[in-house]
Amino acid sequence: MRIYSLCASENTCGETLLRMSAALRAQLFLCLISLLSGTGLTRYIEDNEASDGLYSLISLAQKRESEDFIFRRPLRCLDMLATEGYFTFVASRPQLACAAFIIAEPSEVISLELSDVSIDCSAGDFIKIFDGWVLKGEKFPSSNDHPLLPHERYTDYCSSAASSVSGQSSQNVAMIFFRIHSPESGFTLAVNKVHNPFPCNIMSQSPEGSFTMVMPHQRRNCSFSIIYPVEIQLTDLSLGDAKSNEISPLRQKWPGCSGTGDYVELLGGNGVDTSKMFPVADLCFSLSGLAQMKIGCDNSVVRLVSSGNYINRVTFQYRLLDQNEIPKTRENSLENFCSVE
Repeated sequence: MRIYSLCASENTCGETLLRMSAALRAQLFLCLISLLSGTGLTRYIEDNEASDGLYSLISLAQKRESEDFIFRRPLRCLDMLATEGYFTFVASRPQLACAAFIIAEPSEVISLELSDVSIDCSAGDFIKIFDGWVLKGEKFPSSNDHPLLPHERYTDYCSSAASSVSGQSSQNVAMIFFRIHSPESGFTLAVNKVHNPFPCNIMSQSPEGSFTMVMPHQRRNCSFSIIYPVEIQLTDLSLGDAKSNEISPLRQKWPGCSGTGDYVELLGGNGVDTSKMFPVADLCFSLSGLAQMKIGCDNSVVRLVSSGNYINRVTFQYRLLDQNEIPKTRENSLENFCSVE
């Protein structure tokens, strides 16, 4: 079974590591290696220094409790950031395919600012901020669900006349791509988190939890993505347009809910683009009770589709499936789409 996690090594996102169970910590070293194996970035991962480790993370977590502490550390060519602070990259050799993934709490968006930049754009160097994540060539959020056009999601330092470049994400994840040829060249990235009163398009940091998505009179699609095989329980659903009264499991096409304009669907797949995922179930009626589904995929998604005419709300819980709970695949079945290797 392949289970995705969210950290490349123990010292790259201490807050996320300290919240996770001991069993899940064992999965952390496979995190970005498994997610990015198809991009060619993994060959640039540097070895951890001897001083790195869990005890240094605990020390840093204690320091962060002080209000006047400003977190600073070097940025790696392939990195995961889950805390606010200043992260400085200085190339020791040509680094031609680097990326840093930033994640916040579901109710936060991310503000990024580049400063002290010393790169040569004319020689092919670049730094680009992306509103979302790109994994295995797929974008999260999907282009169908993001409020900006695909090209508008990029902020290119080399295309800006300013000495510093900033951007703010539309959801709780963002990333930067960069390429630097000359040693000693680099930049500093400032990461800050901003409260988001109506979270939309969320990447979960944890395989277990609960959440409520609310869409108040906006024509928008919102996804809650969990990069684990999980059991999802819908405990409350309020939709403005109730025209159906049944759950439709494992349908390749569903003519009912998609025509209502307001509905919730459960998706499963092995990527992060919801438009390429398999519809496991959909609901287009208000619900107060319990509806649950086990999704044995690498990625499980709750997606709220809103027409903008109503205030829609969905509340759900989710938990990681044990190995023996993952649904068995059947030959020549649509479920093979979600087989877990």
